[in-house]
Amino acid sequence: MQTKHQFKTNSRHSFFGLQTIRRFKDDEDGVAAIEFGMLALPFLMLIFAILETALGFFAAQVFESGVDTVGREIRTGQIQSDTTTATQVRDKICAETWGLFECASIQLDVKTYVNFPDAPLTTPRDVDGNFDNSGLSFDTGSAGSTVIVRAFYEWPVFLDILWQSVTGLSNGKRLLVATTAFQNEPFD
Repeated sequence: MQTKHQFKTNSRHSFFGLQTIRRFKDDEDGVAAIEFGMLALPFLMLIFAILETALGFFAAQVFESGVDTVGREIRTGQIQSDTTTATQVRDKICAETWGLFECASIQLDVKTYVNFPDAPLTTPRDVDGNFDNSGLSFDTGSAGSTVIVRAFYEWPVFLDILWQSVTGLSNGKRLLVATTAFQNEPFD
């Protein structure tokens, strides 16, 4: 009789165990929360990467626009007639960028060349791949001079998912480069 009682108890526990497993397997309460928990981090990282990329492209466009605007002043001779310094030109570029940039960190390279093909096609970098400002100069030229205006800014990166592999700067920043090339007008 005792073996029969043990058999019923064991089968009852087995029955309840299988029933609990089946009930747990078929229960869908909380599935959405678990799925959201698994997907939330990649989703939020993707959203922040999109926002940071958009902000980086917007900043690059604003920077380029500021350099173009000030480049027109060099091309027409306004900068040369006022004997404007490199710092003043940098501040003019900064004024065109709606406060997106720290003005003191903008680096200028304004040079004259004999022909357009003589202009540099690469970004000045040191052996470690960082921005090298040692060869930068400021020469707005005279009437008819071929002038290349380049401005550099190390843009901070907040969510470093892809930028480090794109820019290659070891300080974790993206190098924004704005360039305009022109021949000065025949001003007096």
